[in-house]
Amino acid sequence: MRGKEKTASETIPAESYKHAAANFLPLWERKADSNSLPQLSSIDAIAIRVVHRARDFERPALIDDHVIEKIVRFEALAPLHNKSSVEVLGPIRRPISEVPVYAVFDTAFHRTIPYAIPLDLAERHQIRQYGFHGISHRYLLERYAHLAHANPSDSNIVSLHLKSGCSVTAIEKGRSVDNTMGLTPLEGLMMGTRSGDVDPSIVSLLMREEHMTIDAVMTLRNKKSGLKGVSEDSLDTRVLMNEYESNPKAKVAMDMFAYRVRKAVGSYMAALGTVDAIVFGGGIAENGVFVRKFVCEGLRGFGLELDGDANEKLIDMEGLLSKPESHLKAWVIPTQEGLQMAHECFLAARERTASGQH
Repeated sequence: MRGKEKTASETIPAESYKHAAANFLPLWERKADSNSLPQLSSIDAIAIRVVHRARDFERPALIDDHVIEKIVRFEALAPLHNKSSVEVLGPIRRPISEVPVYAVFDTAFHRTIPYAIPLDLAERHQIRQYGFHGISHRYLLERYAHLAHANPSDSNIVSLHLKSGCSVTAIEKGRSVDNTMGLTPLEGLMMGTRSGDVDPSIVSLLMREEHMTIDAVMTLRNKKSGLKGVSEDSLDTRVLMNEYESNPKAKVAMDMFAYRVRKAVGSYMAALGTVDAIVFGGGIAENGVFVRKFVCEGLRGFGLELDGDANEKLIDMEGLLSKPESHLKAWVIPTQEGLQMAHECFLAARERTASGQH
């Protein structure tokens, strides 16, 4: 990859994450021998994205058996994610045991968000609003600050991570103060296959009227709802936009999705009071002309003037979506989670070196 541009590709057997990781390093070695990639011996550190950290980690953690044990324990809070992170660790660590491997936690950026529930229950079950996509939201903040010649710690922005999983974050003076996801990645926006927010009574209604188990209802909400469930076609917004005028269900799905994103952005603007910019990131936001237009046009009362030409032209590239005279700015910034993980690992490694740890 060069940025987000694919420069080469090769198919390898990958029946599972563990299988894929085991086959990846031999591929790397072959590419290194042909000078297509650097030698494995030149790698300073490896970063593994881990979705859930519970309350234990505020920054990247050097992987050891204790850290792995905690990641496995967090699987109950992120059933679709943490397991895959653990699966790749063995095949990656064994062949290059001398290279430090860091877990970079997707929830760490949101550690400042509180959650409302009786304290004894919250403490017993580690229930709180963890928020997700923190690696992406942190990157969007820091990249925005660079582009806008601002200090991240002085920036108030609403950042959008819109992909198959979607979330919006309210960032005040560089700190995450709210994220649309909660205890799990199921809360919040309508997503590719997740329902997002629904009346909790729907769970008991489906169990009673459809004779569904709790696991079946949760599978419905996690894997069979959202854009795919409403459209009964696809979770890919590009497919749905191609059918927008001809397929009523595709239109309803896209209209619902865009409306709920705009509602979340508006509520966070009200919560922050003063907002410097709206920052669009993630595949849907990076090429979703319709969604960006719908969101921005709903924010005219807040001083946002969308540049229609820029919105049409800025596809998978960063730039200013709003007019120069717009009081409230809107940016599209392709998120670079891998780059952010590398940056955070570098800082963690430097801190360990400075403290005399190895």
